[in-house]
Amino acid sequence: MDKALLQSRILQHFERGDGFVTRGDLFGAQTEYRNGVALSDALVASDPSEASWGRLLAMAQHKIGHVLEMLADEEGALSAYRGALEVTEALAASDPTNTQWQRDILVSQNKIGDVLMAQGDSSGALAAYRRGLTIAQALAARDPANTRWQRDLSVSHDRIGDMLVWQGDLSGALAAYRESNDIFIALAKGDPSNTQWQRDLSVSHNKIGDVLVAQGDGPGALAAYRQGLTIAQALAARDPANTEWQRDLYVSHVKIGDVLVAQGDGPGALAAYRQGLTIAQALAARDPANTQWQRDLSVSHDRIGDVLVAQGDGPGALAAYRQSLTIAEALAARDPANTQGQRDLSVSHNKIGDVQVAQGDGPGALAAYRQGLTIAEALAARDPANVQWQVDVAVSCSKLGTVEHGQSVTERRKHLLRGREILVKLKAAGRLMPNQDWIAWFDQTLAQLDARR
Repeated sequence: MDKALLQSRILQHFERGDGFVTRGDLFGAQTEYRNGVALSDALVASDPSEASWGRLLAMAQHKIGHVLEMLADEEGALSAYRGALEVTEALAASDPTNTQWQRDILVSQNKIGDVLMAQGDSSGALAAYRRGLTIAQALAARDPANTRWQRDLSVSHDRIGDMLVWQGDLSGALAAYRESNDIFIALAKGDPSNTQWQRDLSVSHNKIGDVLVAQGDGPGALAAYRQGLTIAQALAARDPANTEWQRDLYVSHVKIGDVLVAQGDGPGALAAYRQGLTIAQALAARDPANTQWQRDLSVSHDRIGDVLVAQGDGPGALAAYRQSLTIAEALAARDPANTQGQRDLSVSHNKIGDVQVAQGDGPGALAAYRQGLTIAEALAARDPANVQWQVDVAVSCSKLGTVEHGQSVTERRKHLLRGREILVKLKAAGRLMPNQDWIAWFDQTLAQLDARR
């Protein structure tokens, strides 16, 4: 077959596949993209020296990987992205001065890292992101005026920061996020009308705020979040139909509410959470199949429940938590492999248990806490390097250790010792965040329990 005609057919498969994606027919898109891969393979085999055909093959692999990610086939997506990486690395090796091929490698490394992150392999993801960062740094240094490469560099720092947070390296994460933030500030200042860069800057402020919260710097975190909120409000007002910007605004309200709770400002926090709830309800109603928006709604109910507990409104809190749990259960059933959804479910059970303890419902609390622990243990076993999941097990142990109903003192003591041991090991390894150091609480609770024996 004529090579020009073959290349035209490949591009037609891409175009039809993109159309299927737009219409939500992911299986149709997958078929078209796989046809594109088969034809691209044939082209490359006919003349391996023709670089443009190799790039077509890599492009097809990326498109398949993207669809497989949306279909929750993480292994398939990872295989496709690795296939694309193999092709792009061969191309770059043939001409190291070709910046497009260097950037293609960066994109492949980031996509591989994203899938590994979703699978709970934080170490593998971090390694992939760092390989991408090396390329991004070289490209940005080569042409500082190239805004696309500058943004690539900022995104690489962001991804590394995300992984370092997962692994408990807050100082490293904050340094990465601030490097990213500096770039986004420069980009947004250079073109204030560029809404993507404005949004990037808002998200960057939020990431910095997240680390400052974990480090116990409430005022610093609140300042960062409010910087993010100001940008999010301006974008949302600019286009109220833009759901991404509406969700950004929701996120800013929730984060500000979280800091206000920590600072003891219950009314301010409740107001922030309810502003977020209004946005979450509108988004969830707009598309009930959107799992992220459903989760946002669950989180909003959960946060409101937290404030109502602090204000002494047990019935109101329990109602809010149960609304949150109903959504979390539906999401976990829809995608059992989703680790975030599983963790949400564990947290919901724990919070319901807390209210039941306060209401004197020992049997209900014990059942809720045990459900939470079972889920937390499964997550912690999946990725021992994930600090948060290890801490979640310790939290569940702390809660079970305080329930008198249906447990002997020995059983309660066993839970408390286990939770304490987890935190002690994490602290000794330098991986325990300051706001997770509850070792003294475990010591005190164990002493009180021993005094009763």
